[in-house]
Amino acid sequence: MLEYILRLLILLPIVGGMAWGSLWLWKRVQMGMPIAGGQKQGRPVEMVGVLPLGPGTKLAVVEFAGQQILLSVSRNGVTRLADNSQGDFHVD
Repeated sequence: MLEYILRLLILLPIVGGMAWGSLWLWKRVQMGMPIAGGQKQGRPVEMVGVLPLGPGTKLAVVEFAGQQILLSVSRNGVTRLADNSQGDFHVD
């Protein structure tokens, strides 16, 4: 019984650390991964491109209703920065 408790005390923190580390790594990798291109049938919104600026912040260009919109995406939310409704990007 003592051997079982010792193994539990040693392996439980190792498994917990591995779980925490894998979640941390997944979050880091996800921030820099661009979304795969290609608009699917029936979707009105297409992600044109993503540029990571830092941890938790990126610029994204989205195509919607025939126009491209520049968005700032951060942990605090999404902000529309500019659109190309007049043929080129113009700030609001």
